[in-house]
Amino acid sequence: MTEANPDATARSATRPFGMIGELINNSFARARRAWTDRDLDAYQHLARLQTGLGADALTVNVDGTQALRVRPEEMLDFIPDLVPALQEATSLPLAFDNPSVAFHRKCLETYDAKRNGPAIFNSVAASREELDAMYELIAEHDTMVIVMASERFTEKGSAQCSSGQHAYESARHFVEILHERAGRRNEHIIIDPGLAPISADTYGLVNMGLDAMRLIRGDPDLEGVHISVGLTNFSFGVPKGIRLGLENAYVTIAMEAGLDYVLGNPEKDLQPLDPDDRFMDVVLQALEEGRPGEGESQEDAGFRQSVRIMDLYK
Repeated sequence: MTEANPDATARSATRPFGMIGELINNSFARARRAWTDRDLDAYQHLARLQTGLGADALTVNVDGTQALRVRPEEMLDFIPDLVPALQEATSLPLAFDNPSVAFHRKCLETYDAKRNGPAIFNSVAASREELDAMYELIAEHDTMVIVMASERFTEKGSAQCSSGQHAYESARHFVEILHERAGRRNEHIIIDPGLAPISADTYGLVNMGLDAMRLIRGDPDLEGVHISVGLTNFSFGVPKGIRLGLENAYVTIAMEAGLDYVLGNPEKDLQPLDPDDRFMDVVLQALEEGRPGEGESQEDAGFRQSVRIMDLYK
């Protein structure tokens, strides 16, 4: 039985972007408890909850965190029990999230795409090992795929992108490869240009991601690709009472830049804000102040951006 209340269901019906529910992730307490207890009923509850709240797909991430150690063999042993249990609880596609090829192989071998539709492979990135094997799995299992465009290839291997142009070029590179090596079309590809906590973004990553979105949407060769971010990152580290307002301000700004998906918590009332909302005013000012002026370092601008966000603490 779907677990949702009428108000939450009404909110999800008006949500103007796709939602990949993030709650089956050991970063969240309920998922950690489910993992520790290997509690399939608890996992099914999280799947039904997010389905009832209007999610379009569900993340599956059972990797370790700073607070929880998970050995790779533990994940691989649990997948054959977990994936069928989740598919019993929801008709939504599952988005398998891990840098390990072995994890994705086990998940995709277990997953029934005829029942829930194509899975989502999260993610390919410049720093991933065994990229060739990833492309083969994506093609073999006909999946959607998330590209982490916040990383790029360099002569020495891979590096964090430092500008919107870099992230846009990384996105183009992976789209071309996924066309050639995995038979993906643009509509099968979700680009994640990166997102950082607005209050601690000394590298200009928030503006970088928005700039990349605008470049992607301006490129006719990339027409039809989807753009998503891990939204919870944006409000990390700020007081709980202002997190939703910050996330909604970002969504409003990012949708204008081209965002059409969010990896986030469907329990939240995530909706665009009115232009005159106070959160919009402060976040827009902060992002403008986060761009370095002549003779300034990005760190100086990032500090100024953080100070502006503190206006919302009052």
